[in-house]
Amino acid sequence: MTSITLNISGMSCAACAKNVERVLNKQEGILNSQVNFATEKINLEFDENIISVEMISTVVQGAGFTLHLPEPEPKSDIVDSIAQHKFDEMKDLWRRFIWSAIFTIPLTLFSMIPMTLHSLGLMWIPHNLDPMHFPAFNGIAQLLMTIPVMIVNKQCFVNGFRSLFAGRANMDSLIAKGTAVAFLYSLYLTIENILFMGHNMFYYETAAVILTLIVLGKYLEAKTKGRTSEAIKKLMGLAPKTAKVIRENVEIEISIEEVIVGDIILVRPGEKIPVDGIVLQGSTSVDESMLTGESMPVNKKEGDDVIGAGINKNGSIRYKATKVGKDTVLSQIVKLVEDAQNSKAPIARLADIISGHFVHVVIVIAILAGLAWFISGQGVAFSLVILVSVLVIACPCALGLATPTAIMVGTGKGAENGILIKGGESLEIAHKIKTVVLDKTGTITEGKPQVTDIVAKGNYNIDEILHLAASAERQSEHPLGEAIVNYGIEKFNTSLTQEPYPEHFKSITGQGIEAHIQDKSILIGNKRLMENHKINLEHYEVESDNLAYEGKTPMYVAIDKKLEGIIAVADIIKPTGKAAITKLYNMGIDVVMITGDNKRTAEAIAREAGIKKVLAEVLPHDKAENVKQLQAAVQKDKKVAMVGDGINDAPALAQADIGIAIGNGTDVAIESAEIVLMRGDLMGVAQAIYLSKRTMRNIKQNLFWAFAYNVLGIPIAAGVLYIFGGPLLDPMIAAVAMSFSSVSVLLNVLRIKRVKITM
Repeated sequence: MTSITLNISGMSCAACAKNVERVLNKQEGILNSQVNFATEKINLEFDENIISVEMISTVVQGAGFTLHLPEPEPKSDIVDSIAQHKFDEMKDLWRRFIWSAIFTIPLTLFSMIPMTLHSLGLMWIPHNLDPMHFPAFNGIAQLLMTIPVMIVNKQCFVNGFRSLFAGRANMDSLIAKGTAVAFLYSLYLTIENILFMGHNMFYYETAAVILTLIVLGKYLEAKTKGRTSEAIKKLMGLAPKTAKVIRENVEIEISIEEVIVGDIILVRPGEKIPVDGIVLQGSTSVDESMLTGESMPVNKKEGDDVIGAGINKNGSIRYKATKVGKDTVLSQIVKLVEDAQNSKAPIARLADIISGHFVHVVIVIAILAGLAWFISGQGVAFSLVILVSVLVIACPCALGLATPTAIMVGTGKGAENGILIKGGESLEIAHKIKTVVLDKTGTITEGKPQVTDIVAKGNYNIDEILHLAASAERQSEHPLGEAIVNYGIEKFNTSLTQEPYPEHFKSITGQGIEAHIQDKSILIGNKRLMENHKINLEHYEVESDNLAYEGKTPMYVAIDKKLEGIIAVADIIKPTGKAAITKLYNMGIDVVMITGDNKRTAEAIAREAGIKKVLAEVLPHDKAENVKQLQAAVQKDKKVAMVGDGINDAPALAQADIGIAIGNGTDVAIESAEIVLMRGDLMGVAQAIYLSKRTMRNIKQNLFWAFAYNVLGIPIAAGVLYIFGGPLLDPMIAAVAMSFSSVSVLLNVLRIKRVKITM
């Protein structure tokens, strides 16, 4: 099976998208096709042994649309060509509007002013063009001004009637049929006047004005729709076009597409980092806010990773390229956002079903309404106005744009803030989250032990205890020992290389270490190590118990067989951890911490973080089962989210209704999750849920108004108000209303861009 996403053009409404799906899904070898009207993309799954992309393109072309096949060119050029295509399309729509307006404005004045002046007893126009005395000449003049408008907008008729005759009617079919009826009836009246003379009204201006307003509406829709995809455009434009690489000891500037893994790249202050890599020489700070949403620059030194598209702030660095092309973080983010924007949310299914039958139903309603008025005694002209008004006011576009455009803007807004949402379904489900399960290590906490307390009550002060302990632990590979060494380096602002090296070092598994420094015997470890060496712990019992209660690991330090102090090490809570958990509770969401730690340590961390429910001593393979039990406990329409960062979290992330991965975690966790937090900040969980709520609210507003518009607009156009003495809807007003309905949906969607999700 092959999966591919391609651009498709020529669609005028959601019914077109449904028609393409219907045609393709009938083809042998095509397993699934999903067309997104808002993004103008098609997701295909097909058996390449049965059908090829070229054959699919031919089928799509036969349905009246164009499939843009992938070209063997750099991605940046493809992006430019797509952008150029969009620009040319908008330019063509604007050109059609201008030419339409040039003929429509005088036509409207010419058709309406004479009648107005005549009613006032004024004769300000040439006598032989007066419609009341010479309707034939007046009709010919209007015909000559209408024909150019019809020619400029001929594509509407070509697409509309082709789809109509193929049984796949769309919005163009409604417009083409309505304006064609108005034009042909006016042409009949003109011929009748030429042959028999008469005092008849014409409807040329109705056809011309409708076409002009429709093309203006399409232009505004295309322009507004373009703003909904600004996020992906910004992401694509982040990477620099060139890179300075060192090859054979010579600095050369090459295209970013030519960079290969292993290249040594030079980046000076103010320049963008071309691709992902690892720093070999130099130090600097890098602004990665455009990718992670993190506002503060990140310090980089030798051995640190750098991400392509970051901005080098204040130092020159040389680094080795480790990921290029589609493997870079930026490319992966772009792919995730593109996939999310092209996906369909479950809430869109109802709109899709309605759009698929909408146009045919409207045509039937229009014909029945026109016939009903004609049978009731109204003339042909009156019935014609009803038929054209119903055809023109109906708008499947608003229904088709309601959901996908909101998904586009919502996922783009998330990406701008370091929240990657992998699909429309994930964005929709997230607003139903009732319970959030948080892994402890690396999610709530930093995931790296740090020294938190030093207690000294004997012959040595705190600095002396730390000095000896850090020197002794230099050979240790245990995380707790590394924490002591790192704290010593930070505290004394030294690498400790000048300090005395242990003359003897022994690591005792499960207990600690034993070392000799300058004739001093050093023991550092847990209670068991001290008891084995018969060292009295009595004077430090209170401090030890208090530290353990707080979730810290007390490490005893004995010098020459006497306990001289305690160094406490703990995996501390992330700076925004407690505030994020409080925010989740305030949003009405239950928070559960899950960890493999012992119950006492887990409860201490939970107390500090403000978490009320703890699942402790849970083995890695049992985490998914615990999530499953929580899912069974919540209401049917509520969801459970799992937040984690490690390999052992992957099964639980997959089991949860929504898996949320901390972006600085493992690739396995990220692959298993539906939402990825690039910053590694727990506040992103609350932000993602809030963004989902706002996006879903926007989608529901769009769908409500789209349904309401058609439910109210079509009966009014059919003359329901006229029955009770109200006004009759003019077809030109119907055209304005139809165009405004789509634009209003898009303008409402763009409100999501102004939502502040930072908390």
